[in-house]
Amino acid sequence: MQNLDRNELNLKQLRDTDRAIADLRRGLPVVLTGEDDAIIFVSTEMAFDPELAHLKEISGSEAYFALTSHRANVLHIMPTGNKTVLLEIEKWMDAPLMRALADASHDLDQPFRGPFTRLKNNPGVAADAAIKMAKLARLLPSVILSYIKKEEAAAIAEKEDLMLLSSDTIFEYEDVAAKELKPVAAAWVPLQGAEETKIHSFRPLDGGIEHMAILIGDPNRHEPVLARLHSECFTGDLIGSLKCDCGEQLNGAIKAIAEEGGGVILYLAQEGRGIGLMNKFRAYKLQKDGFDTVDANERLGFENDERLFRPAAEMLRHLGFKQVRLMTNNPEKVEGLQRLGIDVTERVTHKFPSNTHNELYLATKRKKSGHYL
Repeated sequence: MQNLDRNELNLKQLRDTDRAIADLRRGLPVVLTGEDDAIIFVSTEMAFDPELAHLKEISGSEAYFALTSHRANVLHIMPTGNKTVLLEIEKWMDAPLMRALADASHDLDQPFRGPFTRLKNNPGVAADAAIKMAKLARLLPSVILSYIKKEEAAAIAEKEDLMLLSSDTIFEYEDVAAKELKPVAAAWVPLQGAEETKIHSFRPLDGGIEHMAILIGDPNRHEPVLARLHSECFTGDLIGSLKCDCGEQLNGAIKAIAEEGGGVILYLAQEGRGIGLMNKFRAYKLQKDGFDTVDANERLGFENDERLFRPAAEMLRHLGFKQVRLMTNNPEKVEGLQRLGIDVTERVTHKFPSNTHNELYLATKRKKSGHYL
């Protein structure tokens, strides 16, 4: 790897990470190295008893159950001051139980669980990276891991035909992929109320799901363009869910931009504020049980918002826009674009009336996420 230039190195890191994510989703182990440590791990969501036995056999050491601090707090496990919390795997903790412990949608089915024995020491960078990998795989943010000697990591990976990655590669993955978005295809797609519309698709270097830029009209590149960052929402955009205001925001943005005479919507492949569709359904189950949208995400072990705004900034640059009038109620979108070199000259209010199904959702965005609603 020393002879590779930076671009070739980025491509190799993305390719290796993408392969490792695919393995993780299949229930296969992955080997990760940190600054001073190394681990072999599997996703808790995809782990069954044979996988756990195999993990112990490969590592030759004890396995530990890893959760985020958010999820550990929900299970009444005392904080350690670390982002990742490790638990000893007691004799009564088999794979089905640990899968249930990782999945907050089962909390009210089994309200009394424990006691748990937590490790108070810092679990290390590799453990944090393993949790990040589970998130990248759109799985629950929990893994089962064993520590191995760092100097033996490469040999173990080669012997067992497993992917071997560095923790830095995992933490850089999303940003590196987004920096090198490539245009794939563009086509005129007349929309209802906005017939002069061209959709540009951009593919990240990791070969993942494409992001879209919906360009309405032919806006002047020398003036701030009316723009909206819109995260894909299968339930709201496509099938008309009343649990959110996403569909109204998307259709409202198309209408407002058409009336303006032109603008752009950056349609981002970041379902469920970045947690993925399956986890969004889990969050919906928790909302039905009485938790608000922020509490639901955190009970599952995620941050309130896991999105990345660099894809939007890169698409704007590709299209020739450096300044935007941003249609949003979310101050983080404004700050995010500003940090990435896009000048937000104005925040344009973009809100719609609530209904009986999304009143709590909108109130929570206002009170807990600081949205201007």
